[in-house]
Amino acid sequence: MSVTLLEAKAIVAAAEQKAQEIGMPMNIAVVDTGGNLLLFERMENAWLGSVDIAINKAWTARAFDIETKALGELSQSGDQFFGIHASNQGRVMIFAGGVPLKRDGRVVGAIGVSGGMGKQDQAVAEAGAEAFSG
Repeated sequence: MSVTLLEAKAIVAAAEQKAQEIGMPMNIAVVDTGGNLLLFERMENAWLGSVDIAINKAWTARAFDIETKALGELSQSGDQFFGIHASNQGRVMIFAGGVPLKRDGRVVGAIGVSGGMGKQDQAVAEAGAEAFSG
């Protein structure tokens, strides 16, 4: 079972609302169970350079079933996943802002957000994920 388009629209709406609250335009991506892009939104004035990053954060969160923030912490020099960002043709993102979406304890998709500082990206991604689970 995968996140649906209707659910993705609600996820993006919640994420956009949070981005507006913090005053930071964001790129927001939702992928399905297979890591395929389901929905993407670029808020007005969001960084163009962050489009690909948001999509890849969502893909990474689904590909490894872990928040990209946590993966980043585990991939520092000397840690067990050091260098992982170079795998998968460089698609792996190790910046905060990618969050798996779970249904009944199983990952069924992910959200990726980019356009601000890591804490901002993470807060917006979490708001989207909470709309899905809550």
